[in-house]
Amino acid sequence: QVQLVESGGGLVQPGGSLRLSCAASGSILRINTMGWYRQAPGKQRELVAAITSGGSTNYVDSVKGRFTISRDNAKNTVYLQMNSLKPEDTAVYYCNANAVSYHRMYDYAYWGQGTQVTVSS
Repeated sequence: QVQLVESGGGLVQPGGSLRLSCAASGSILRINTMGWYRQAPGKQRELVAAITSGGSTNYVDSVKGRFTISRDNAKNTVYLQMNSLKPEDTAVYYCNANAVSYHRMYDYAYWGQGTQVTVSS
């Protein structure tokens, strides 16, 4: 079993910055891709950014140039640096890890509890 805990969300003015963190713990054998998703009320959940174990990244077009995803494999932690925030970025942000655990010996998508990001003046 793998647990993901997000932190770093909050209220910020347009143009401001936030840094989200997600730490994975538990019976981890291997973490492959990690990513951040977001969902606003009444809207479909969307992939914001993802990063592989080797460091390859991809982003949704709307955040390119503003957001940066990174990871610390030694700490089983993924980060999302969000700059130049816009009201359209307001959503609950969820951490995802595609991982293999000792008790579930196959690739499985684990999810964090979500952290609220609100961009408003």
